[in-house]
Amino acid sequence: MALEELEDVDEWHETGLRVRYAETDKMGVVYHANYLIWFEIGRTEFCRARGFSYRDMEESENAFLVVAESYCRYKAPAYYDDVLFVRTHITELRRRSLRFGYEIVRESDGVVIAEGETGHVVTDSSGRVRSFPPGFAELLLSSPNQPDAAGEPVPTDEAPL
Repeated sequence: MALEELEDVDEWHETGLRVRYAETDKMGVVYHANYLIWFEIGRTEFCRARGFSYRDMEESENAFLVVAESYCRYKAPAYYDDVLFVRTHITELRRRSLRFGYEIVRESDGVVIAEGETGHVVTDSSGRVRSFPPGFAELLLSSPNQPDAAGEPVPTDEAPL
């Protein structure tokens, strides 16, 4: 599966969060390393919305998504108590690797305060590169599940379980 196959699946997933005091410096501005943590939250929720978690892959398939590279461009500051949306999508999916793209948007004014990308390699628990386990690449490319009233995902017709 190459990037060319992803052009019609370029679907962003949004995850909301509020900046905590502990994530800021003395001036109330978010410390730069927190953006990488927010990227992780975004990709974790992206996967959950498609019916699986990292833990599922790790425990049942001995497959780990190792961060091989990360990039973040800071465009505007975020402040204590800001409500932000982490927008996440897949920019590349190959047999043994995956790239996620991110935008972090401030809710109050719609400003994109950061954008970035992470590159991941699929490995086993020994760190040897391996292919995605059967079915997981397809889940990543599927439409997200819709939550029901209790907050549990409900499968859609297009999203395999």
